[in-house]
Amino acid sequence: MTAALRLALLGALVHPAAAQTVFVDASSALPQTGSFTENVDFADVDLDGDWDAALADGGDFGNDQNRLWINQGGAQGGVPGVFVDATAVALPVLADDSRDVEFADIDADGDQDLFTSNTSHVLNQANRWWVNLGASQGAQLGHYADETASRWIGLGSPGSSLPASSVLASGGFIDWSCDSDFADLDDDGDLDLAQSSYGAAFGGNVPTRLFTNDGTGLYVEFNPTGHQMSTTLLQPGEPGLWCEGLQTPNTFDTSGASCDIATSGLDVDLADRDGDFDVDLWLCARQEAPRWFANRSVENGGTLGFRDLTASAFPAGYWSGSDNMAQEQCDLDGDLDLDLLGVNWPGANELVLVAQPGWVYSAGQQLPSSGLADAEVDAADFDGDGDLDLYAAAFFGSNRLYTNTPAGFSFAAGSGAGAPSDRSLDADAADVDADGDTDVLCAEDAGLSERLRLNVTQIADVAGPRIAGLQTLPAQTAAFAPRSFRSAVLDNANLYTTRYAAIDVLVTVGGCALGEWPARWSGGQLFRAELPGNLLGAIELRVRASDEYGNTTLSAPTSTSGTYAPSPLASFGNGSAGPFGVPQLELLSVPFAGSPFHLALRGLPPSAFALIGLTTQALPTPLLLPGLCELNVAGSLLASKGGPCDAQGCLVWTIALPAGVPSGVTAYAQGFAPGLGVSGNAFAASAGAAITVP
Repeated sequence: MTAALRLALLGALVHPAAAQTVFVDASSALPQTGSFTENVDFADVDLDGDWDAALADGGDFGNDQNRLWINQGGAQGGVPGVFVDATAVALPVLADDSRDVEFADIDADGDQDLFTSNTSHVLNQANRWWVNLGASQGAQLGHYADETASRWIGLGSPGSSLPASSVLASGGFIDWSCDSDFADLDDDGDLDLAQSSYGAAFGGNVPTRLFTNDGTGLYVEFNPTGHQMSTTLLQPGEPGLWCEGLQTPNTFDTSGASCDIATSGLDVDLADRDGDFDVDLWLCARQEAPRWFANRSVENGGTLGFRDLTASAFPAGYWSGSDNMAQEQCDLDGDLDLDLLGVNWPGANELVLVAQPGWVYSAGQQLPSSGLADAEVDAADFDGDGDLDLYAAAFFGSNRLYTNTPAGFSFAAGSGAGAPSDRSLDADAADVDADGDTDVLCAEDAGLSERLRLNVTQIADVAGPRIAGLQTLPAQTAAFAPRSFRSAVLDNANLYTTRYAAIDVLVTVGGCALGEWPARWSGGQLFRAELPGNLLGAIELRVRASDEYGNTTLSAPTSTSGTYAPSPLASFGNGSAGPFGVPQLELLSVPFAGSPFHLALRGLPPSAFALIGLTTQALPTPLLLPGLCELNVAGSLLASKGGPCDAQGCLVWTIALPAGVPSGVTAYAQGFAPGLGVSGNAFAASAGAAITVP
């Protein structure tokens, strides 16, 4: 960091405006590229706890090298918020015409891979898969390999909509993509892809396509119609590929008879708009009306499918003219649903669309703008008051900050958010210098270098995430397969940084705490956990969410239940009473071969030491041991579990059952609590329990 930058930071810290966001230009902390940069995205590529950045370069200029910048905090031991260009050593050497770059863990190995959206504006080329070589690849974390040729599956083959003539020998297919987004569209636990296309010369006649992940990071087109196009153009009257109905430009039909998936799409977003815990799709078109497609998985009984509901979702007059550049999903009014910010949607100003019940929007505030000049607006809590403010990236003129107030959004003059020479095509917000407030990195076009605006407001983020919804799970028969559970989590941050929050599901069965299961981001505001499917009894689920600053929120509980007949547990004998009665052995899950099951001893005081033994035989007649307890099991000891009871007075034992155990095998258990017996007994003991593998 230069001496001049340090002086500027010091001045801003000494004389900040009260309760006002203050930015300083810290662009000297960035590599100086002098390129044509279309997009920037943040992730922690080397898993050292700070935000690194990837840049998509080229765009209208032509082919260029995309870039990777490593934040010098964390493992680098330098100054947080200072970036070093690692492109030459960490990225494939490849010049292409990129408009977007997205981080996504496509192979579910815990590190962030890269997807670049490219355009065939100059030369025919494909969108590309760059895979992080850490974790499952076993090479250097934060270094990337081009795996485009192997990650696309079945392009141009039966089931694909692509004509064989558009498939490239080097991998991928000819397209004109400006933006892509990832989410778990089909609720199978991995990240699928939505890839927009604006068509040659912004013709608006090439379809946006969806691709599903096979679980290992291989992508096949989702095309339930099976229709294969004869050219790159989707003609009116042809099937809507992934959407119900026939392709009909600018359709206002909402019955499923028609749809419009071939537009001059510049921005595609995936999130849950209607609160049913599947992921919907927004498509912002440069020359046509922006559109909304509802995921119908819930209505279709779990089968993935979409319907074009644009006409019923948006208010009259929400769009006129052209130059619709983007949209942003964010909870602007703090009511836990996703409002929509349309960038240049009315043709001149940003338009806030307020989410209302019934899957519809109402028109809200229009933000003062520079008129057809904004390329992107990002949402974050820049002033630390807990709500979302807005940062506008201007292609001509100054970037701008809007502060969220009870009276609406107001332009924050004098914030230092921009300069008259800005040529920003994108702006992403994250706390790059790890000082507790949110900074902005701007992608610059026209041969300029990128700009970093550090927020020096210095107001610590103390707002915990907000649990916006918990999926209702119906009662079910316990099964071997895991059960998915989704929750919606928002924060005073944009969705693309909230996706990295730590989300866990805390599971209680029959009043006993079973454990916690991590939830992975599944798109938009949704997180998905795979819970055991073999749970028995009354099940209570709570979601715990923690942001990057350690602010933590615990949800209210939601309940479901699991049953299984005949019961795998049969009690025998009587046990021995303690001051709280006879403790009970209870199965909290079914002991299916090849999966863990849970056995609990309950009815004891919190923190009391308890023991469970699992043996090979039951005693035909209980054995009374004077001064000790009643014994109901015998034979060889297979395993045991001892320890203090939890706060609910339960000792929970998780037992891994091997896959080869045949059905009908039975083991026998009894629980004991030393020092809690009455009538001279040394132990309170449960009755015996015969546990049979179904």
